[in-house]
Amino acid sequence: MSDNDYSGRAALTICEALLLALNDHNILPEKEIVGVLRDSAITHENATGSESELETHRAIAALINRIIDGGNSVRRP
Repeated sequence: MSDNDYSGRAALTICEALLLALNDHNILPEKEIVGVLRDSAITHENATGSESELETHRAIAALINRIIDGGNSVRRP
């Protein structure tokens, strides 16, 4: 794995922990957290660039959408 892979995984883990903490402490409700994730996915879905860059953006958007679908951004009973 490259340093970029490690950095990306670390960033994802940190962001997930922050989203969980914001929800746990009633700072952001689940609806807002999902909204932040949807906005992020849409940003990548609408990105422009070379075919290689577009492929990366599509993969990132797909990952974010899987996180939303899996409910990993909020704790559910």
